[in-house]
Amino acid sequence: MLQPRLALVATLLLTAGTAAAFSQIHRTSDSVRRADLGREAQLEDMLMVPMRDGIQLATKVYLPKEAEGPLPTVFWRTPYNTSALGGSNPNRPSALLKYALDAVRRGYAFVVQNERGKFFSQGEWEILGRPRTDGYDALTWIAEQSWSNGKVATLGCSSTAEWQMGLAAMNHPAHAAAVPMGQGAGIGRMGPFYEHGNFYRGGALQLPMMTWLYGEQNLHLPDLPQGLSRDELLRQATYFDLAARMPSVDWSKALRHLPANEIMSNAGGPDGIYSQLIQRMPDDHQWYEGGLYHDNEGFGVPALWVNSWYDLSVGPNLALFEHVRAKGDADVRDHQYMIVAPTEHCAMYRLRDPVVVGERHMGSMAEVEFGFDDIVFGFLDEFTKDDGDEAFSKEQPQVRYFAMGRNEWRTASDWPPASTQTTFHLASEGSANSIFGNGHLTSGPGADSAEKDTFTYDPQVPAPTKGGNFCCLGNYPAGAFDQREVEARQDVLVYTTEPFTDPLDVAGSIEVVLFVSSDAKDTDFTVKLLDVDQEGRAFNLDDTIFRMRYREGFGKKVLMQAGDVYEVRLGPLSTANVFEKGHRLRVEVSSSNFPRYDRNLNTGGDNISETNSVVAHNTVHHSSQYPSRIILPVIK
Repeated sequence: MLQPRLALVATLLLTAGTAAAFSQIHRTSDSVRRADLGREAQLEDMLMVPMRDGIQLATKVYLPKEAEGPLPTVFWRTPYNTSALGGSNPNRPSALLKYALDAVRRGYAFVVQNERGKFFSQGEWEILGRPRTDGYDALTWIAEQSWSNGKVATLGCSSTAEWQMGLAAMNHPAHAAAVPMGQGAGIGRMGPFYEHGNFYRGGALQLPMMTWLYGEQNLHLPDLPQGLSRDELLRQATYFDLAARMPSVDWSKALRHLPANEIMSNAGGPDGIYSQLIQRMPDDHQWYEGGLYHDNEGFGVPALWVNSWYDLSVGPNLALFEHVRAKGDADVRDHQYMIVAPTEHCAMYRLRDPVVVGERHMGSMAEVEFGFDDIVFGFLDEFTKDDGDEAFSKEQPQVRYFAMGRNEWRTASDWPPASTQTTFHLASEGSANSIFGNGHLTSGPGADSAEKDTFTYDPQVPAPTKGGNFCCLGNYPAGAFDQREVEARQDVLVYTTEPFTDPLDVAGSIEVVLFVSSDAKDTDFTVKLLDVDQEGRAFNLDDTIFRMRYREGFGKKVLMQAGDVYEVRLGPLSTANVFEKGHRLRVEVSSSNFPRYDRNLNTGGDNISETNSVVAHNTVHHSSQYPSRIILPVIK
């Protein structure tokens, strides 16, 4: 058996030989893992666990065959197919199989449960699967089993992580530890972020939620007769797994459909949750009535948070860590740990050598890998095993984050790390339009005679998405991509520093302040932060958007007046990036980033039921009176 705490006394970076071994481990096929799990674990399948309202949830329990005495439990709760009938994608190995095998080999029971309304679990499905009731009841059931030591750790990425915060707010006595990875869709309001489970950003719809819901909304599944025995359910599971086979969709075409509230049905998707959610404003009271976790709640569980720079909601994820460290239960605040990897969504345990995110190289496996699995199980051992000691908390830094550009891991005692503010002001000689314009970033406002830049935004010809910090957007890949093709457009304002003579080391939250006006009643402003290398390649770091109707609050709509200048604060953006000597920092400003975000049709109407659009002439002001700027946290 591997010794989890060995990683805690090792150096930060592995040798090339160790990294090569790690790469081989992560290329292990699902069929091999499934065979190993069959040899090493005893499976209790199709256990129907009752919830407080009588609904029963389909559950699997893997127990290590050689284990003695009560065991700690790793709990994996999911809306996804857990049946072997579903096969696997060789380019995306099953995380469930990986962690089930890892847990069993390290002396844990591993429990897998489908959320209500999914596959063989009864009831009606809803996003996050009722963490405050079903999640709580499942922990009670696990703790009462004869093989359980009464300590349960929740673990998972994406949908297997997003429900964990709502559960942790309930302070279940058996909830001993949590490892949420890529958990942004479980966050509602968090400080300045009103994303509500990846649905909004800055008041605009995040369309990746649309493509995800296409395959996850309630479908009319065949009903099994009530009262089937466990043996009969097991027999049925050998025939079919109730997994829907959704028709493929060309999302580059489907997402252009208007009105927006018909995109799902026009693509052939089911009539489900999307049609309800799209009617809500970004601060609607209904967002606070379900399973989302908000910044007015406590948090009662030691946690290891695992985030990624090119994931959805990395900003809210970082703000969540700060919230729990400051406002969580007093006895767990010092037992919060965070890792921020240079990867896309849920790719932190699927690294390939070399590590390339989009088009940007992050380094070799030896530079990026640092014993992730051993850190995870070192954390779990301390808080779930009866003989666990404090080796993890004594050795592990509170924060471990990857500094891109320099491509190195760093540690900190908190997030964000200590920094000083550096401000760059937007400026031009009258035409920052496109990469061929004269926009630049200066140390002070009003450096040029020109006081503004104007561009035309036509919703029918939006600026296209090319990479970014998201997931699951159909045939649009996430990550860092050279943005010069997008920057060639006249509706994209481009502001760039001179090449740096010394590295600029940025880590934390980046504030963007714009002074803007428009001849439209409502419009959007988008911002993108980039690192321009010595070859001129402009790699995106983070981006955001703001819908002007919400400038006085996300719970009300206030239209613009033509000619009036408004101050808006976007973001904040989040990154850790070293702009090396000879590199330049760039800011793009536009009014669309489609289909990353939905298009503002500029009419001032509800935007979701409209088909007609208005062309907007939008202006960014940059003068002593209107100092549009970007404020960066710089590490000294």
